[in-house]
Amino acid sequence: MTPDVKQLESQYVVQTYRRTPIVLVRGEGVRVFDEDGREYLDLLAGIGVGALGHGHKGLAAAIADQSREMIHCSNLFFHPLQGQVAQRLATLSGLSRAFFCNSGAEAVEACLKFARRYWHTKGDTARTEIIAMEGDFHGRTYGALSVTYDEHYRTPFAPLLPNVRFVPVNNPDALRNAVSEKTAAIILEPIQGEGGVRPLTPEFAGAVVEVCDNTGTLLIADEVQCGLGRTGHPFYFQKLGMKPHLVSVGKALAAGVPMGAALLKEEVAATLSFGDHGSTFGGNLLACRAAIVCLDAIGGGLMDHVKKAGAHLEKQLRALASKHSVIVDVRGAGLMWGLELADDAAAVHEAAIRHGLLVNRTAGTVIRLLPPLTITEAELDRALVRLDAALSEVLGSRSVAAALGSPLAGATT
Repeated sequence: MTPDVKQLESQYVVQTYRRTPIVLVRGEGVRVFDEDGREYLDLLAGIGVGALGHGHKGLAAAIADQSREMIHCSNLFFHPLQGQVAQRLATLSGLSRAFFCNSGAEAVEACLKFARRYWHTKGDTARTEIIAMEGDFHGRTYGALSVTYDEHYRTPFAPLLPNVRFVPVNNPDALRNAVSEKTAAIILEPIQGEGGVRPLTPEFAGAVVEVCDNTGTLLIADEVQCGLGRTGHPFYFQKLGMKPHLVSVGKALAAGVPMGAALLKEEVAATLSFGDHGSTFGGNLLACRAAIVCLDAIGGGLMDHVKKAGAHLEKQLRALASKHSVIVDVRGAGLMWGLELADDAAAVHEAAIRHGLLVNRTAGTVIRLLPPLTITEAELDRALVRLDAALSEVLGSRSVAAALGSPLAGATT
């Protein structure tokens, strides 16, 4: 690592990130390069942000062009691009309105506020409870953190928002028993991301639809990670047959330029008034211009590619699981996959980096894969060779340690 980079960060940047000690300086498609010129295949894509890969020429040209015209004008004025982005999102999602912000967490915050405002407008001010799922992650701002399950994130910042209850994911009876006349909304991830790439079951999705239809409870689908074509569908709630009233999006929306959005059904949007929410930077011209490039790609054939590449990736991952018994489950859809290991995934994550592959360890035992949506089957094959090598390295090291009677046998770091 360049000493100046490490020194400057250690002296001036708040130490909230445990960074991998490499300095990435440029990218091209699925490949990224560090300061020494070493190549890595990026199967993380900025945690699902880089939908179009690195150095996408059309995106770069649009951003450069927009920067010469105007970057920001504030939401005190109209500009020509917000409506175009909102129209594209409405076409993809079926939800007719969009509120623009800067991140997925902010989109979740907006959805929570809008759900509370809905019942206030309806005159049912006691209906304030939020039902959230065990294992879900919705962000680190106060509202989003309040509906995030992991105590590791929550405890240091308590007390959080009141009137939040958690139910076991994929447990229809627990959901039915939890919802009452005080429940304002249910919030859930159609596929848990940080929780280990765990899709909702069709049975649970059906129970969500049933409960919301029977009680009028609003449904918030957090598609910050699994939405916008990631699974080969515009949104995964569509695959599950759910009918959310609000949807949070972010990450891939502007393919790397910070942008988020809360999508609303008309009946929810109609209960809002001027001044109920706002964002200084939300929906600025630069972010919108980038979003148009990304959304046009998603709506113009990219999802067909994701389905094909995703099927190929699934086949290769299942072949990898047959070879390595440490892989106990393969979960996901499209180009969002998790490999559940029988042990902590830290050693495999670190070995993958040594073999020139960027992946992510999440939920302790899961290797998460979120490649660019533009990745080719040949690139996936090359990446899986590197992952295979990483698994073999770690398992071989453990076998040697065990044969020698080392106290490190079975260790993962």
